[in-house]
Amino acid sequence: MTEIQLSDEDRAFIEAKLRSGVYKSAEDVVRAGLRLLDQDEEQLRQMIDAADAQVASGETIAFESADALADSIIERGMRQLNRRR
Repeated sequence: MTEIQLSDEDRAFIEAKLRSGVYKSAEDVVRAGLRLLDQDEEQLRQMIDAADAQVASGETIAFESADALADSIIERGMRQLNRRR
């Protein structure tokens, strides 16, 4: 078994999760974190694949400046947040 070193903050986080009663052991907390990391990485891979397909099909947007790009990103992010509420 691999041995890992945890920071005091990591240990405190695990202890808090154990006290909440949701997890039975530190291993359960770590497993849950690893599952989420795997899901996040899979979602990121899917997003990259979708973006690559858009570029390959010519679905791109030209921006006149970095500020215009930043404004577009912020606007799309705000729309996404508003949809979740």
